[in-house]
Amino acid sequence: MTLTEQDLGGQLPKPSELGIASMESSDGKEDTMLQSLAGGDPFGPVEPPKKPTGRLVMHSMAMFGREFCYAVEAAFVTPVLLSVGLPRSLYSLVWLISPILGFVLQPVVGSASDHCTSSWGKRRPYILALGIMMLVGMALYLNGDTVVSALIADRGTQKTWAIVITMLGVVLFDFAADFIDGPIKAYLFDVCSHQDKEKGLHYHALLTGLGGALGYLTGAIDWGHTVLGKYLGSEFQVMFFYAALVFLICLTVHLCSIPEASLATVSVESKHLLKTAKPYQYGSIGTVKNGYFKNGYDEIRTLSQQGKPSEKRDAQVQRQMTIKTLLKALLSMPSHYRCLCMSHLMGWTAFLSNMLFFTDFMGQIVFDGDPYAPHNSTAYLTYERGVEMGCWGMCINAISSSLYSYLQKALLPYIGLKGLYFIGYLLFGLGTGFIGLFPQIYSTLALCSLFGVMSSTLYTVPFHLIAEYHREEENQSEASEGGRGKGIDCAALTCMVQLAQIIVGVGLGFLVSAAGSVVVVVISASAIALFGCCFVAFFVRYVEESNK
Repeated sequence: MTLTEQDLGGQLPKPSELGIASMESSDGKEDTMLQSLAGGDPFGPVEPPKKPTGRLVMHSMAMFGREFCYAVEAAFVTPVLLSVGLPRSLYSLVWLISPILGFVLQPVVGSASDHCTSSWGKRRPYILALGIMMLVGMALYLNGDTVVSALIADRGTQKTWAIVITMLGVVLFDFAADFIDGPIKAYLFDVCSHQDKEKGLHYHALLTGLGGALGYLTGAIDWGHTVLGKYLGSEFQVMFFYAALVFLICLTVHLCSIPEASLATVSVESKHLLKTAKPYQYGSIGTVKNGYFKNGYDEIRTLSQQGKPSEKRDAQVQRQMTIKTLLKALLSMPSHYRCLCMSHLMGWTAFLSNMLFFTDFMGQIVFDGDPYAPHNSTAYLTYERGVEMGCWGMCINAISSSLYSYLQKALLPYIGLKGLYFIGYLLFGLGTGFIGLFPQIYSTLALCSLFGVMSSTLYTVPFHLIAEYHREEENQSEASEGGRGKGIDCAALTCMVQLAQIIVGVGLGFLVSAAGSVVVVVISASAIALFGCCFVAFFVRYVEESNK
């Protein structure tokens, strides 16, 4: 049977009716696809609807909870390791296992989330699994000694198992806490428009700073002598109670913040639309002179013709995604992605070099204490006061990071991403340099605010650039080759954090031993940051400039 123009005109809705029907549809994902087909270009990128500010804040709560737990670890993991009797020779092993595993496996997790077909979405299953791993790791390193003491009577066996469980907890927590950042960022990129991505990243940095500040302040309280401390047994158990409660609430709010569509759902809906288009693909449809068919349903026919090879190609990429092909995808990424990863590596190397040794620097250099003196001596007590003052400096860093992340929104229209990136590295390099040259108490605490500028920059600007790169590729209709997606690009970027931890863990210990002073740490951090300042100015690509 041949369809006439009159028959078709009576059966098919008008283009405007398609737009109205799609706006009134209850299924948001189908709306997006129909609106794209009703528009001029069915293959153009579809901008997600604008998200309310409350939803973006809810999405950022995961960063608040993660940073709160990080602050608890920074405040208590060293006392815990010392209390269980961990030999000094194993310290480097504890801090190196997690970043090595993260550097090797994080791109695998990022790529797997790109191809996840769970009905719950691509990213949230991985975020939930990693969040549970964080809680398990925190439970092991804060409560492992107590549990082992209750289960094992022999003192020698107790010590061995306490060391093993505590080390396992630290490694598991660091592993999961480092991994979870990539899926969280990719989740934000998947469900938000470009403007909402910028707002979301700023809220991420804002709540990251607030979470760290609250975590450090909570850790500074002597919970052992409170009612809760006496009831739970020790301040370690109290901190686990607070950290687990805060993280569970934040993770739940985050997972319920913004719905995401799974690949399987999108694939089924795409097939449904393609099948719907087939009854109209008769020879007589091409003879209709009305531009309605040429501009509307001809595009559906084109989409149906191209849909099958696209599905096969996606399935083939997903089946062939092995570690070998994954490494190939990482190595073959465009040069501007590699330059961004290099700048991120330099930034985190400088930042971690300073932060991991900062409390020790305050105790030994600023307060002139001695960590190796007898514990009842004046030199050791002076060192402890320096360490406590260093914790307050870290709290200042977290607060300034939160405030600067909000200030970035006001500065961005005037100086752009390049200016924000350059200023973050420059101020940190100058600040650490002055601290190393003039180690005074008040000036050091004041300059700690510049650490927050650097941490806020590292948490926002590189991911802004990733979003800009992806937006440019979508606008140019460039297909991602080699199985690369938003997940693997975010994972490649966060891999630089693990690589920086490896470099700092292996190199700075030898550097301090050779120099005989912790001052060399802050001077090295300053030099790396200032070199990175030049790198981000001349080698990192900025989309806003290249489009001018």
